[in-house]
Amino acid sequence: MAQVVFISDAHLGSGTDSLERERELCRLLDNVKADCKTLFLLGDMFDFWFTYRHLVPRGHTRLLGKLAELADNGVEIHFFIGNHDMWMFDYLEKEIGAVMHDEPEVFDIDGKRFLIGHGDGLGHLDKGFDVLRRIFRSRLNQRLFALLPSSITFPFARRWSDSNKDKHARANTLHYLGDDREGIVIYFKERLKKEHFDYCVFGHRHTPLVKVFSNTIYVNTGDWMLNRNYAVYNLESHSMRLYDCRTGKEIAPTAD
Repeated sequence: MAQVVFISDAHLGSGTDSLERERELCRLLDNVKADCKTLFLLGDMFDFWFTYRHLVPRGHTRLLGKLAELADNGVEIHFFIGNHDMWMFDYLEKEIGAVMHDEPEVFDIDGKRFLIGHGDGLGHLDKGFDVLRRIFRSRLNQRLFALLPSSITFPFARRWSDSNKDKHARANTLHYLGDDREGIVIYFKERLKKEHFDYCVFGHRHTPLVKVFSNTIYVNTGDWMLNRNYAVYNLESHSMRLYDCRTGKEIAPTAD
């Protein structure tokens, strides 16, 4: 049963249960590896990552080893950087041959058009975030950040990440806000005016969702931090399914 697997938002390194989340993720990858042809990691797999020239973040060895194993066994791996692991640069590309992406991309899979990405900064609903995103993605700022020792940069990044997640929790934004308030939906609906997609698959929102827009199926992969979600496109039945790994149940499409 050949398949394509999509996972996002594990935020490894954050929270006291990070190691257990990593183990559960590796168990899932073990379960799907026999049939998995392509693995899409849709960003924020790590809560923070900065690739120094001779230094990588401590931890995550189980997942990194599992990804290397999958790559060695012929699984094609695509990694979309998120707003938490945007500074991964070419580490996974050089180590395991992963294909790195920093913006949404179009893929032809099984004769279907997929628009795939992480999802941060789309729709431009938060002007303040747009500014921060440009600052963090600036090559000059990245070079300046690299000059600081990791004993300063990593604790700073952890505090920033935790405060950002707390802000979203307080704002109660981790649920579907409606078609006109979801940046990802606004973005791909604008693109749909010019081109056709059979599937749009994104992460970032931590909200597992399958929703049909005209003839396009929108899938948000939820997260692996709280919900343990993942999506699978079956190359034999030509169908997309979104699952809750803890219950093993499929998440049904949302009606309008």
